[in-house]
Amino acid sequence: MPQKATTAMIFKRALGRRFEDLHPQLQRRFGFEQSCVGTGTMAEIWRGGRHTVPFLKLGTNRNILFPETGNDVPFVIENHVYQDSFGRDVVTFVRTFDVRAGLRRRFDATMIYSEARGAIVDYLGTHQHIAVDLHLDVDRRGGLHIRSGEQRFRMGGLDFVLPQTLTGTADLHEWYDDNEECFRIRVTVGNPRFGPIFGYHGRFTAQYVDTPVPATVKPYREEARE
Repeated sequence: MPQKATTAMIFKRALGRRFEDLHPQLQRRFGFEQSCVGTGTMAEIWRGGRHTVPFLKLGTNRNILFPETGNDVPFVIENHVYQDSFGRDVVTFVRTFDVRAGLRRRFDATMIYSEARGAIVDYLGTHQHIAVDLHLDVDRRGGLHIRSGEQRFRMGGLDFVLPQTLTGTADLHEWYDDNEECFRIRVTVGNPRFGPIFGYHGRFTAQYVDTPVPATVKPYREEARE
């Protein structure tokens, strides 16, 4: 049976009254009354030193991180809203990077709002084995600032908090450029011990569509634990 389209209010719930401080274009984008497909270019994708490569390569197995770098990389972000098998409103954040001819990398995430945690929970990758708390704020230009918090690993009987020394803290800024009429984004991932790990920055425009949610953006496995 096809899933009924829904409207996810997860960012409005997480930000509360501060949602109205977002730039109107970001209010539309993160209000998720429609699916949003953004297309653009990452001016730069970078990574830390050689010591980060094994960690980043490991992430490619589940569409979490990747070791490739580049400039002027074509980029697509797909935000679709649906209800998962647990009846939760979910928003997809599926980012696709054409890092070079014949090689495409993806960074998959699905987000819910957790009443118990009072925050958005971001499930990373294709199998939702990692759940991350997100802390949101609005900057003075009406942009959205997201910083990752506690990370938990869930697989079968395994259920534990990942130590900060083994994880990367993500810092995301997204804002709207009125002069260029586009969204701009900057993401950095770092570790307190190993320093900068991965990041990218660039621009994109958004198209709002009313279409069925593609099966290709949904995770292979869903995790009930928040």
